[in-house]
Amino acid sequence: MTWKEKNNKLSATFRFANFTEAFAFMTEVAFAAERLQHHPEWSNVWNTVHFDLCTHDDGNVVTQKDRDLAREIDLIVKKYTVA
Repeated sequence: MTWKEKNNKLSATFRFANFTEAFAFMTEVAFAAERLQHHPEWSNVWNTVHFDLCTHDDGNVVTQKDRDLAREIDLIVKKYTVA
């Protein structure tokens, strides 16, 4: 997945086969975010999950924390069939 950096956010959108797959993916990302102590801004509509990553504690800019979480998300998404 290609993440795009724009307006001080690292953004990506993932589409899955259905809602269940999207929700399972989000659950795994939640555990990774908790482990990294860095939580995403995200939204979900049916089979689509969108992320905007930035570090609020550092002035709402992209930091290494965001890049690390994006890398974790990319590893997780490989387990799923992305539409």
